[in-house]
Amino acid sequence: MKLYLSILFIGFSFISYSQNIISGKITDLKNNPLFGVEVYIEDLHKGTSTNEEGLYQLQNLPNTPIKITIAFIGYATETKIISLQNKKTTLNFSLEEAVFKMDEIIVSTAFNKLQSQNVMKVDYESIKSLQQKGTSTLIEGLATIPGVSQVSTGTSIGKPVIRGLSGNRVLVYSQGVRIENQQFGDEHGLGLNDAGVASVEVIKGPASLLYGSDALGGVLYFNPEKFAEANTLSSNFEQKLFSNTLGSNSSLSIKTSSENWKFIGRGSYNTHSDYKVSNGNSVTNTRYNETDFKTGIGYQNSKISSVLRYNYNKLDLGIPEEGVAEQTTNKKTTYPKQSVFNNLLSLNNIYFFQNSKLAIDLGYIANDRSEFEDSEIAVLHMKLNTFNYNAKYHFQKFGNIESIVGIQGMHQTNKNFGEEYLIPNAITNDVGIFGTGNYEWKTNVLQAGLRFDKRTILTEQYGVTGEEGSFETIDKTYNSFNASLGYKTNITDDIILRMNFASGFRAPNLAELSSNGVHEGTNRYEIGNNNLKTEQNVQTDVNLEYYTNHFEFFINGFYNHINNYIYTSPTGEILDNNEVYSYIQNNANLYGGEIGVHFHPHPLDWLHFESSFETVTGEKQNGDYLPLIPANNWNNTIRTEFDIQNWLTDGFASINLSSTFNQNNVSGFETTSNGYSLMNVGFGGTLKIGKTTFDINLNATNVFDKSYISHLSRLKADEINNIGRNIILGLKFKI
Repeated sequence: MKLYLSILFIGFSFISYSQNIISGKITDLKNNPLFGVEVYIEDLHKGTSTNEEGLYQLQNLPNTPIKITIAFIGYATETKIISLQNKKTTLNFSLEEAVFKMDEIIVSTAFNKLQSQNVMKVDYESIKSLQQKGTSTLIEGLATIPGVSQVSTGTSIGKPVIRGLSGNRVLVYSQGVRIENQQFGDEHGLGLNDAGVASVEVIKGPASLLYGSDALGGVLYFNPEKFAEANTLSSNFEQKLFSNTLGSNSSLSIKTSSENWKFIGRGSYNTHSDYKVSNGNSVTNTRYNETDFKTGIGYQNSKISSVLRYNYNKLDLGIPEEGVAEQTTNKKTTYPKQSVFNNLLSLNNIYFFQNSKLAIDLGYIANDRSEFEDSEIAVLHMKLNTFNYNAKYHFQKFGNIESIVGIQGMHQTNKNFGEEYLIPNAITNDVGIFGTGNYEWKTNVLQAGLRFDKRTILTEQYGVTGEEGSFETIDKTYNSFNASLGYKTNITDDIILRMNFASGFRAPNLAELSSNGVHEGTNRYEIGNNNLKTEQNVQTDVNLEYYTNHFEFFINGFYNHINNYIYTSPTGEILDNNEVYSYIQNNANLYGGEIGVHFHPHPLDWLHFESSFETVTGEKQNGDYLPLIPANNWNNTIRTEFDIQNWLTDGFASINLSSTFNQNNVSGFETTSNGYSLMNVGFGGTLKIGKTTFDINLNATNVFDKSYISHLSRLKADEINNIGRNIILGLKFKI
């Protein structure tokens, strides 16, 4: 904590009274002023909107080159890098109409380009758009993105799967720092709530160049909601109700900003009963309760931008073991259950120099996880404390070349306090150095980078060697060099081609190195292997996109080769009445991709048709299939947009049919899964009653109450169906 405060005060010591101002007018191509256009500077966490005359103004800006973004629904997003040499600068924009969704700034990649300018294909989704699909949880919403799935335990626990890779192979970032919450465990979810989150960016493929170990399969990068515009105060209340689980999700926020200071706070509470399957029966002890609080304070002047954020998340999760047994609407969890506390503190600083900048992100994550079998005495109790640091220096742009060098690392301690040990007490240290460059000419972009990482793992001895729950001392060091090379070009004005070649790595986690016992929910005795090598992969991605005013088409293809892929395999032995599984390694290949279209026929401007298909195949070197590979999916949506006189604006109605195919390509201890199709409908918009404005969403998922079991459901082994019909009502209004 002292380190955080010291850096914060050092940053504030740069206070300057320079009053650089930028102002201007934003119009359409016919010179008509546009009202409500967002003008935003990402590095400063600062923005404003145009007034009815299309005018805007931003004050207290640095002299260094800054990127300003102009975004407005229905118009093409524009960005411009400017250097403020004078105290007052005038900058006008004339926006061109664009039918499809806005072109967003991508924060998760190195140079923060618009998606259309980015070398890597990154999927961007706002949380609002995910909620409009009627998803109940954050991970359920992510699973609607092509190439993303979830391993689920009921409705409360979900783990992201990107192109067939999950667990420690997918890295999660929130508030600019990596989340560490014992994600190796089958029953360990994200531990994140969508309240206070603005959007998510999905990198599909190795991202070790920027993020180091554990970004082998991809990255989920969550962007927090923005601060209020300068010199404003606002608050809002959100309420969602769920018919299937008799659930409720309430959220209240307040935010305010001056020219220099910013504040935001949001609290939410989420509670659900057991979920019901299609025949109306409830799956016992799938209930859960969640409390989430997020707050942030920011300061910005002409030399520095600092944001200090804190997120507290408390989860009370029932673990289903009896299947369809006791029928109740009680929301209080019974045994067995989990209690999880997550505390995330982050400090994000950007220091502005004459023609360059230095970004420093610091994070502290305290994860406290307990599991209870039949009493309030925790059988398993682990505390994982992680300190992250990430420093990136952006050099002065030299002609068409941009470059970044950085250092990144982590110090992590794991300690046990319960009767049982799932993994030993351990200390993990990471350090990595990297450099990357971006070269642009005409519509072409070439980007390359190189990185070196070192990870050390030291564990404590525990118990009597050879007995269940005992652990020997492990002292391991893992090193890895990784590189990436990407190329983007506009073949024509309407066609974009991207090609990327990148390597990634993942060091073995504590469970893989040291397991010695029956793990909760696995129904098998697992034995670790301290001779495991680092997983190392090479992936090739190709992305082709075609855009016109009324038609959009994309196709993504990938091939991912992984050396030393780690997985469990039965040994044929029996211990404690459970089959014994050990961790072994084999080379593996994953391949597949996504394809989609978006049709907006003219002159039916209110009608949209979207269709996407995703597929992935995972194989070991010996030809056997990898476990937990999602089935192929075909997703189709018809969406209409409309206004109804003066009382409903930005209205929408949608019908979605999601078809999941049979999954017959299964590993040795999996069973095949039958395909199914689910119908989902949605309706919503902005409702005006007198002087009060409401955002309203009404959705129904699994409309026909289909009985089905997802291949990635952890309740599949007990033949327990996924959730039945669910009607969701959401309401949001300003206070």
